[in-house]
Order: sequence, then structure tokens, then C-alpha cells
Amino acid sequence: MTDYGHELLFGGFLTPDARQPEQVVARARLCEQVGLDLVTFQDHPYQPGFLDTWTLMSYLAAATSRIRLAGNVLNLPLRQPVVLARSVASLDLLSGGRVELGLGAGAFWDAIEANGGRRLAPGQAVDALDEAIRIIREVWAADRRGGVRVDGEHYRVLGAKRGPAPAHPVGIWVGAYKPRLLRLVGRAADGWLPSLSYLPKGPAELADLNALVDEGAAAVGRDPAEVRRLLNVSGRFTRSGAGFLEGPPQQWVRELADLVLTYGTSGFILGTDDPTSIQLFAQEVAPAVRELVAAERSASGGPGSTGPAPAAQAGSGPAAQAGSGPAAQAGAGEGSPAGTGPVAQGGPGEGGSAAGAGGSGDARPREVVRAGGVAGLAVTPTPAPQVRHSDHRLWDESTRPVAPPAPTGHVYSPQAQAVGGHLVDVHDHLRRELGEIRDLLDQVRRGVVSAGDARGVLNRMTMRQNNWTLGAYCAAYCTLVTQHHGLEDDAIFPHLRRADPALVPVIDRLEQEHVVIHDVVEGVDRALVALIEDPERLAELQRAVDVLTDTLLSHLSYEEQNIVESLARYGFFPGQL
Repeated sequence: MTDYGHELLFGGFLTPDARQPEQVVARARLCEQVGLDLVTFQDHPYQPGFLDTWTLMSYLAAATSRIRLAGNVLNLPLRQPVVLARSVASLDLLSGGRVELGLGAGAFWDAIEANGGRRLAPGQAVDALDEAIRIIREVWAADRRGGVRVDGEHYRVLGAKRGPAPAHPVGIWVGAYKPRLLRLVGRAADGWLPSLSYLPKGPAELADLNALVDEGAAAVGRDPAEVRRLLNVSGRFTRSGAGFLEGPPQQWVRELADLVLTYGTSGFILGTDDPTSIQLFAQEVAPAVRELVAAERSASGGPGSTGPAPAAQAGSGPAAQAGSGPAAQAGAGEGSPAGTGPVAQGGPGEGGSAAGAGGSGDARPREVVRAGGVAGLAVTPTPAPQVRHSDHRLWDESTRPVAPPAPTGHVYSPQAQAVGGHLVDVHDHLRRELGEIRDLLDQVRRGVVSAGDARGVLNRMTMRQNNWTLGAYCAAYCTLVTQHHGLEDDAIFPHLRRADPALVPVIDRLEQEHVVIHDVVEGVDRALVALIEDPERLAELQRAVDVLTDTLLSHLSYEEQNIVESLARYGFFPGQL
């Protein structure tokens, strides 16, 4: 068992989707509001579907105030080391010390070469990364005399001026999986950030990989504990356990704490664009993991039991020697996967609660976003749909209970307003997804052509691709609906029952409707399978989606009209407001 004693960090790994730039920004702001320590982005400059990572980070540095920013991991072959070093230092100065650097040796060499980069063999890529780290540290060491001189095989820097120095000790975290690169991490980097999804044997593989990092550190006389161990993770919040990081928040807490105490992992970056998952991870999982780890460390007298070990400090290791320190990882190559988490998820913008975003090992107190408040809730629930797509009715809307009126003159703080609006934001995302499914159905319908000749075969192949695209979309959407309702039933509804007994009839009805919606979603799934097997059964899927549309839109409107105000007074969980 190896616990290196570092303070714990929790972050988000968001998709820099160029189709939805405003939602990318909203999700990053949400990560800050709910208290995550850092937000990270993959870096693939050859991918036109993604926002440029460095430009995005620069924009977000101005759009946020506390959270740290990092690539995950930056693509070194397309980012020249001297320029990259000055870019990192400049943005760190402008943001007040909130930028971290992560580097990947490179992958997807066809795309790198197509965009002007050099194609390197695996061993050459490791050597180039080694040279780049030396160059970056030398540029940051602005207090040293003389210019930067690194006469490497891949990078030759012959007298470049030093500086600027970053505002805080920026460290370098490298994504790595192969032995030679792992040893380089131990020798020259400040942190190691692999992705769990890239480890075939799962967490059990961390021990052997850690040993290679430790070996590299020992070879140059470093304490292996100077190298922070982080991990990109993904999973699902569900009612019951179904696998590693697939279960309720309490299961996540146990499993992540075990990674800290057994393998020394001290940073967890969740790959998801789902706002509910981000909030659960930040507000239910992260504080509980910190508490559990602190208790275990205190009981055992192990590292970190009386505060962060020296290795956990920002300026440890080679980073401290060259004016750098802890960092957050980015990029292609030996780093993290090209895309983690759903791309099409919507963000709730300014919703969620505001929590401290520092990296302390203790849960930080919640804070109100701004002082003051207003009487009356400024959030407008969505009205019930006026157009129905199906004659099929699964419940009698006239029998729905109604929530009691809001207290007269109640003052809602800005945070309370945001919490009340969060449910509408999540529902709006569900509505958008449902609309896109209906659009995809129309595309499939227009793709049906006669068969018999070569062009007809091609058209049928295109239609089949549309069917599978529709299948992927339906599967993702149906999973999101089910997860959203599961979270309400497991966490939010019991809290509201306790907070206001007058809401019990409404909560009972909402839970009953959740069961009905679950059956409707299952019907869509069955119709989808039938369509894939027989393209002539499109009408069956159309009917199923029509029923889902009417049922879900009616339910979402009813839920908003009856619990948005209560959420603005009581929050989604005890202590939020």
C-alpha cells in the first residue's frame, strides 16, 4: 500500500465541442461554482470539431475567478516548447496563478504530420518530451543568468531569453503508459496523469505503473513522493452498484478513497459533460473522499496525517528548482483519451451552488455567490406543451396534486435563484435532446430509397448509418433520462419530503410518473432494436418517440411548476442553501 500523502484534488474533464461553445463555457463555470479544483480539456489541434484548447483556456481564465485550468494533455508536437512556456507563464500571471501544464508526447501521427508537425517514432517522442521539459523549466527560471541553451536532437534553443516566470509554481504532469516514458515522469515531471479507461486491467494496473515512476525518480535521487499521481476517471451515478464507479455516490467515495490509500492517487478528474454528474462529484463525492482519507491518514499516522507532506507542496521536485510546480495535464498521445464523456450534454450555465474551489484537503465552506437577494422567484417554469404528437395518454393530468404557494415576501438570494433555475436548465437539455432525436427520425425517413441498383445500395448504406446514429443518440438520451430520474428519486425527493411535508403528495405523484416514463423509455429502446433489424419498422419507432415526447414534456413542465420554488428555498440537498 502506497499513500504519497498529497492533498487531494478533484476536477472536471470537459469536451471542447466547437458546435456548442457557450455550453462548454457554462459547464466550466459550473465546475467552479460547485467547488471543483480544476477544469481540463483534451488538446487535438488537428480536430476541427474542437475548440482550440489554449484559446479556450485563455477565455475561461477571464470568465472564472477561482478554478484552475489545464489541458489534458497538451499536444507537444504541435506546440513549440519556448512559446508554450511563455504562453503558460503569461496566462498564469493574468489569471492570478490558476494555470497548470500537462504534456503528452504525441499520438495520431498522421494528423500531426498533416498539420505541419514532425512524425516521430515512439522512442523519439519520449526524447523530444524530455528535451521540451528541460526547455520549459529553463524559460521559467527567469532569475538565472544567461540565455536558455538546450542543444537537443529534436529541439535546439540557442540563447533564448528567459521569462516571464509564472505567478505560482506551475508543475508539469505527463500522461504516460509505457515504461520509458513512465521513468521519464519520475525523473523530470511533477505528476503523472493516466486515464483509467486506458488501463486494460483497471486500477490493479496502477501498482506496476507506479513502480516504474518510482524507479525513474530514484535513479536521479528524487523522493518518489515528489511526483503527484492523478487519474482521469469516468463512470455513472446509479441507484445500485454495477461495477467500478458505477453506483451511488457512497460507492464512489469508497472506491476513490481506496485508490488514494492503496495506490497513492491524489487527483481525480471526472470525464463527463453532464451537469448533474459534475454536481454530484463535486458536492457529494469529493468532500466525503477527503474526510475519509483524512480519517484514515490520522488513524494510521501515515503521510498527510498532519497536513500535506512536503511532496504535496506546489514547489517540490524539479518544478521548484526551475520556477514551476503542480500542474494539470492535457493533450494527445501518452495522455488521456481523445474524448471522454458525452459531447452533446448541455450545461446549466450559472446554476449550481457556489463552493470554495481551492485545493485544500478539507471540505471548504459554501458561500453565497453575491450578497443581497430579491423578493419573489425570478425563475419561470416551462409551460405545459400545447401540441400533442400522440393520442395515447398514460395518466390523467387533471388528478395531479399541486404544491402549496410560496411564502409571502420570501427573499431569494442570488444563489437560491440559481439553484431554482438549475432544474429548468437540466430539463431544457432533455428537451433539446428530444428535439434532436425527432430531427434524426425525419432524416431517416428522407433516406429511404428504392433498392436494386448501385446507387440504391449506397443510399441504403447511408440510411443504415443514420439508423445507427439515431441508435447512439437514443441510447445516450434514454440513459440520461433514466439517470436524471434516478437521482431525483434517490436524493432530491427524500430531502424535499423532510423539508416540507406539504410537498409529499406532489413528490408521490412525480415518483409514480417516473415509473411510467421508465416504461416508455424501454418501449423506445425496443422499437429501436426492431428498426435496426427491419428498416421497414420506422413507424413503430416514430409512435414510441411520439409517446415519449408527450409524456416527458408534460412531466417536466409539471415538475418545474411544483418544485422549482421549493428547490430555491431548500436546495437539492441539506446544507446547499
